[in-house]
Amino acid sequence: MTSAILSAINILTKPLGEATLHNAQSSHQEALLAVLQANRALLLEQLQSESSYEEVRRLREEVMAAADWFSSNTEDVTWAFVQECLLLLLTLAQHLSAELELFKQTPAPSAAKQRTPEMAPPLPPDVLSVTQQKTVGAALQFVVSLGLCPYLAPGVGVPLGRKSAFGAMVEKLVHGGAVPAGGRRLLTTTNVLLKFAELSSLATIVFTRHLGDVMAALCQLGYQPRRAERRGTEVEKELSGEECRTCKEALKSLLGKVYQPIVIKELLILQGGPKQSGAGGSSNSRAALGSAPAWLRRLCGQLLSERLMQPNGVQAVVRAILEGGTGGESDWRKCDGVAKILVTCPQQSASADTYYGQVCHQMLDLLHFKDKLTAQQFQRVATRSLLLMVQEKPSVAQQYLLTPLLAPLHHCTTASNEGHSQVAVEEWELTRCITDVYKIWVVGNSPSASLLKALEDVLPVIFTLFCFTKQNVSHLRAPCQEILLWYLSHTEPFAALSALKQLSGLQGQRSELAADFHFAPGSDGGVRLSSKENCSDEDDALYEKLSGEQWRLECLMQLLAELKDSDLPGDFFLDLLQELASWAAEEADNEKKAEQELDMSAMTLLEVEQQLLDPAAKRGQRLALLQVLAVMVESLQHTVLLRKTSQVVDFMVSLLQRACVGLDQATGPNLENPVESQTLSMGMGLVATLLSGPQLSAEDYCSMSRLLPPLQTVSQKHPEVVIQELASNLRAVIATHGAYQPENIPTAAQLSRDPETTAKNNSVPFRKKQKMQTEGNNSQTSPHSPPWDSNSPSNTHVRQPASSGGSTAGRSQEGGGRISGTSKLLPPTKPFSDLLLEACDPDVPTRAVALRVLTQMMQKRDPQAVQAQEKVLMDSFLVESMVASC
Repeated sequence: MTSAILSAINILTKPLGEATLHNAQSSHQEALLAVLQANRALLLEQLQSESSYEEVRRLREEVMAAADWFSSNTEDVTWAFVQECLLLLLTLAQHLSAELELFKQTPAPSAAKQRTPEMAPPLPPDVLSVTQQKTVGAALQFVVSLGLCPYLAPGVGVPLGRKSAFGAMVEKLVHGGAVPAGGRRLLTTTNVLLKFAELSSLATIVFTRHLGDVMAALCQLGYQPRRAERRGTEVEKELSGEECRTCKEALKSLLGKVYQPIVIKELLILQGGPKQSGAGGSSNSRAALGSAPAWLRRLCGQLLSERLMQPNGVQAVVRAILEGGTGGESDWRKCDGVAKILVTCPQQSASADTYYGQVCHQMLDLLHFKDKLTAQQFQRVATRSLLLMVQEKPSVAQQYLLTPLLAPLHHCTTASNEGHSQVAVEEWELTRCITDVYKIWVVGNSPSASLLKALEDVLPVIFTLFCFTKQNVSHLRAPCQEILLWYLSHTEPFAALSALKQLSGLQGQRSELAADFHFAPGSDGGVRLSSKENCSDEDDALYEKLSGEQWRLECLMQLLAELKDSDLPGDFFLDLLQELASWAAEEADNEKKAEQELDMSAMTLLEVEQQLLDPAAKRGQRLALLQVLAVMVESLQHTVLLRKTSQVVDFMVSLLQRACVGLDQATGPNLENPVESQTLSMGMGLVATLLSGPQLSAEDYCSMSRLLPPLQTVSQKHPEVVIQELASNLRAVIATHGAYQPENIPTAAQLSRDPETTAKNNSVPFRKKQKMQTEGNNSQTSPHSPPWDSNSPSNTHVRQPASSGGSTAGRSQEGGGRISGTSKLLPPTKPFSDLLLEACDPDVPTRAVALRVLTQMMQKRDPQAVQAQEKVLMDSFLVESMVASC
């Protein structure tokens, strides 16, 4: 029976022979009409004469009797042909539906038989072969081309002429707008197609090819503004309100059943392009896609908004626009266009909060796809949407996007054991959160105040996570590092310095994790936040705390080392030095106040407690500051710490200011403090190095003008005449912008590159020895030459470095010193026993030089040093003990 019905459909739709076409001496349109009329006549003849079509004829007559729309006496050849097609399609659908009901009622074969190779499961009767599907498809094409599209209003749907060459010919043949009752014919065709598509197997054939045409017909039938229009001498009968409502319900049901990306794509096509002004030169107003009527544009906008606000609506919109793309430049532009659509609240939405509440979380879900091409496109849309939202609607973005996205990191600071769960934040939550932050902030790379502030709030947690991943194997290490570097590179300098102080423990807490919680390795290479057991041993807890703090500082230095092209490490270093200098001045004031007796009788207990606790807290802060400075100097090269002349000047200002504070405090025996003299000598040597540089600019001299006040203080207050004179000369060179060039500037510059010589020459015994040599032999040094003059005989055992750089604070390549340079000690001329004695010398520079020489001898496996290894280690231990006791 199915084959017979399809055979009848094939008779109706088959092409006419060449002889008939040759006899049609007129145009193509007349030839087509002849074919349609001849095929219909042949079908009716076959149905009446052939016994094989008897069942088809009976079922067709039943369908025709129930079809109130069928008219047997129509004179319109095309409509008569369309009616026959509709009857046969309904006949096929009715027959297949009955066969499918019988198939469902037939008991299934036993499970044992189904397992045998001979017993494949039977196919349902509504499954058509490829040839049969082609036959049905041809009939549907005739129905849509002759019975649906010609009756659409101008601008509704895609014109036939833009679909195919056959459509262009049919468009000229059928003039639906001039036919009376065109709306009735459109309603008839649409209803029959919907009834035919009630069977799922047939619906696939209809909607894969003609979904847009059916949607256009339903939109026109249900929503087009109705008005009586005169068609010659007749007035077209309008559709009833019930029929319009039925069409609206049918459209709603159809949009809910079909795959949403396809629906959205068809709605975008129906909506057309931008509204065009002017009539244009084409006689056909539907030739351009931008000519959709206003009512249809509004309707499509409303339907698109409804699709968007449904569950997974954002994904459907993105797929509709981007599906099938190759990831090229045009696809990226489409991504930006979709992002703008998502960010804009539609007019049909009840409220903006409702819209963003339903859409924003779907935007974030776009970040979590696994397919490579899809993930790239979806990530682009999500990133652009979030960045546009942050830029245009920061409060909405904060509420609906940033807060949910960063929730796992915030939960790391607020976790509690109330839920009695060992894991507070799961591994997948942290992994997804860090990955999303990396995609939005780093890959998106569009810094704004809102994004930076949101990231600043969770930066300590990310840094703690980064420190943990540095101790373990984790795929989160690289994204955490990139996020931290991105923030430090894009935020304001003041905020970056504040963040560095917080991460280093100088401001606020070192770790921002909730109490009794810590990071633990995850099973998939990630990290989870779980509760930890309290350490019962106080010594172990203290060791864990101190080692953790030291490790955080080392990780922070590794981050700063990555900022090679940034001024931030140097600015942070100078900021700490300035703070150290200010503390020195504050300490001097406190000592003066301490000399005055405090009247505690007039204080409350709280004030007395505060008076006693404040100095201890400040000392703890100063120790922490010194620790950070020490780690910076040991870990970072001078090229990272001091990149610009202005930073070097800032560094020297801090050094000289601290030396000036020491001069103000020094009285009596403390006047000969070797450490302060060494610091002052190094600072002035660096100034001389800068001034000895080639072709200093006016900006450089302007920057160095800040050195004038501390140099003046040194030239007036320092007890040594040589240093006073050098400070005065340096000040004169800076003030005159190099017009005045004294002779001792190059010598001081050369000595600043050899810290060991400076340390040795500034020691008290060495200065006395030098004074004796100067008095005994005036020909070796002049009375006014500085104590660190390289021509001094005492410096013959020290080799000058080959480099001429004058910057400081870098790490020495061998001894771990805190002054830059690559100088190496030659084999010592002093006996090994003298070096051991000098290693215990109370004078700090003498002891430092001796210990460094011994260290180098041990590293080079010197026989004497190796043989006396125990003695060297014991002396070093005694020295450290003396320093600690002091």
